[in-house]
Amino acid sequence: MRHFVSATSTLFLSFIGTSDAFLFGPTRNPRSHTHLYQTHHEVEDYREGIHGSRNTKDEGVTEVVMKFGGSSLADATRVDHVANLIKDQIQEGYRPRAVVCSAMGKTTNALLAAGDFALDGKVCLDATRELHMQTMDEFKISDSTREEVNALLKECENMLTGVSLIQELSPKSLDQLVSYGERCSVRIMAERLNQIGVPAKAFDAWDVGIVTDSDFGDAKLLPESSGLVRRAFESLDPNVVAVVTGFIGHSPEAKITTLGRGGSDLTATQIGAAMDLDEIQCWKDVDGILSTDPRLVKAAVPVKHVTFQEASELSYFGASVLHPIAMQPAMQSNVPVRVKNSYNPSAEGTIISNAKTATNLVTALTFKRDVKVLDIYSTKMLGAYGFLARVFGDFEKHKLSVDVLASSEVSVSLTLDKKQKMDSIRELVKDMSPYADVTLTERRSILTLIADVKRSSEVLATVFQVFAELGISVKMMSQGASKVNISFILRDDQLDTAVQELHKCFFEGNCIVNTVSPYVEMMKEETV
Repeated sequence: MRHFVSATSTLFLSFIGTSDAFLFGPTRNPRSHTHLYQTHHEVEDYREGIHGSRNTKDEGVTEVVMKFGGSSLADATRVDHVANLIKDQIQEGYRPRAVVCSAMGKTTNALLAAGDFALDGKVCLDATRELHMQTMDEFKISDSTREEVNALLKECENMLTGVSLIQELSPKSLDQLVSYGERCSVRIMAERLNQIGVPAKAFDAWDVGIVTDSDFGDAKLLPESSGLVRRAFESLDPNVVAVVTGFIGHSPEAKITTLGRGGSDLTATQIGAAMDLDEIQCWKDVDGILSTDPRLVKAAVPVKHVTFQEASELSYFGASVLHPIAMQPAMQSNVPVRVKNSYNPSAEGTIISNAKTATNLVTALTFKRDVKVLDIYSTKMLGAYGFLARVFGDFEKHKLSVDVLASSEVSVSLTLDKKQKMDSIRELVKDMSPYADVTLTERRSILTLIADVKRSSEVLATVFQVFAELGISVKMMSQGASKVNISFILRDDQLDTAVQELHKCFFEGNCIVNTVSPYVEMMKEETV
């Protein structure tokens, strides 16, 4: 651990007063690390004395981190669009201290497929190489950047050759394999920004302080990452955009790790929170968080504001929103996150923050299809404590995750989503048979309303009137401990109609029953 911290300190030294970061690279003499690290801070303290604090912000400038996913960077056309979008945002008064990029398009999937081919003895990187070569040709990328990207692709190819020979692809190797997508992406994006007049430099995430544990495939940020990120960016020219790899980091042993689901969003929120920026912008392919899935309800509308807690619940129950883990740094540091549409930059998007400002009865509707319901009845009259302890002990044993739960002293009803394997469920039922009767019901859906639960009576009055009108019976109902969601378990074949009709009631002013949402009344008044 001492060697890692010292090496990182050496890397930070090369930031001083230049955008040519890591010009010298890490020294291999451990004794020199501490001296260089101290020298770095002495120089920084001297500069602060001359120029004042580096944390002061220019008036009228909004400092942000901007994150772009793979669909926003699908090809040369999209990369060019995003580069010009960043330039436009700068002209509108934003200062992107960092731009976090995912791999281009479907590169991650292509690399995973290449890994599978390598296990079969075939080394093929054609799809990934062709995408990046075409993009670089389109932009007439400089020889230096082209050499960097080619070197990364060659390194990836050599790795795949090794996999084909030893016939092994461990989680650690997979993390290194998929990292090449992000590492190529940032180098191309940084060059394109420079070409259009935006000073930029590419960085691998570990070069700006993203350090994790060694849980390959699902690594967690280490607590010291915040301080490392802050010190790295303090040494960078704020007018030079740092184009940073999302999704990946370094373990304390300097091995490449990946951050799991929502990893690029987590990179962005960690940087934004560590630097206490004004806003974290996650650019996606929708106009922010919508009132429901637009594929099911064409009249779905963007939601202007949700709390971090509401956004977490939306994510848990199927909405395409930032993963709850990805939001944690921003939530803890109280830095707002804005979800924007890279295909429609003029759209206001959705702000996620700790503040509760919404006044409408229902914030959004989300759902999960094809879930299973387990009804578990105690046969041994164990009492609530003993019964529930045994139930949850068996769920832990089989590593089964529950979405929605309702319980009484001697019975529990709960849902399992389609990711849970039937073999594990059968083993669970077998283990519970000595003390419980278990009924499994399939082809059910969870419909969740993110709502002001303090006004749950108003919400439920409308919901049950609509369900009665439509002949929909509720298998189970649960109000989450978060106090922002109410969930209903319905038959799969009734879900679409239920969502469409409830959306009409709460958002469109066209309810099939005579209960009118205050939100709809407010919208009517604004229209008039």
